[in-house]
Amino acid sequence: MNKEDIEHFRALLLRERKKVVEELDWIESNYIGKSQKDASGGTSRYSMHPADRGTDSSEQEKAYLIGSASGRALEDIDEALENLDKEGYGVCASCGQPIGRDRLEVVPHARLCISCKAKAEESPGGTA
Repeated sequence: MNKEDIEHFRALLLRERKKVVEELDWIESNYIGKSQKDASGGTSRYSMHPADRGTDSSEQEKAYLIGSASGRALEDIDEALENLDKEGYGVCASCGQPIGRDRLEVVPHARLCISCKAKAEESPGGTA
C-alpha cells in the first residue's frame, strides 16, 4: 500500500471508530447502571407491570449484546490502526494473503480475506 492508500484507510478507520465510540457512549448513558425504573423514566410509586419489566429487561439485554459486539469491533479497529503503522494492514490473519481492497472499503477493520471469512462462517461455531 502506498502512503495515499494508508491515509485513506486511516480516515475510514477513524470514522468507523468514532461511530462505534458514540454508540457505546449512548448505550452506557441509556442502559448501563440504570435500574429498570430509571431506564423507563418511571416516577410512579407503583411497581411496574410484569410485562413492562420483561420488555425493559429484553431491551437492556439487547443493549448489552450490541455493546459487546461494538466493543469487539472497537478492538478490531484499534488493531487495524496499529497495523497501518506497522505495515501489516490488509493482510489476512489466517492465510497471510492480501485482503481485497473492495472488502477493506466496506469493512476497513477486516482481519480475514473473503475466502477465509467464508470458511470460518461455514465451520461449526465459526464467526471469526
